[in-house]
Amino acid sequence: MSVPRTLDRTLQALADPTRRAILQRLSSGEARVTEVAEPFRMSLNAVSKHIMVLERAKLVKRRKEGRDHYLSYLPGPMDEAAEWIEHTRNFWSSRLDALERLLRDEDAKRT
Repeated sequence: MSVPRTLDRTLQALADPTRRAILQRLSSGEARVTEVAEPFRMSLNAVSKHIMVLERAKLVKRRKEGRDHYLSYLPGPMDEAAEWIEHTRNFWSSRLDALERLLRDEDAKRT
């Protein structure tokens, strides 16, 4: 399985708890930037920087209506990351299972 090009940006975006909280909020529906920023104890400018990271990772889409900016969650990159994680987990699980069988066979030969 090839690694999606967006994986690094997705994982970088998810590495920060503020950005995860923003995505959590947006998972329940579109919201204005000011609404998204409201619960955080930081400036609107600081929240905007977090939003830009999410936009670069294509996890968030911005829509402008007059002076208001609306954000919505885009699940595609998250789905790709989850698929990569699952594939990688399955790969290593099968390898570790094979190693465990090999070690048990070696132990059985010694006894």
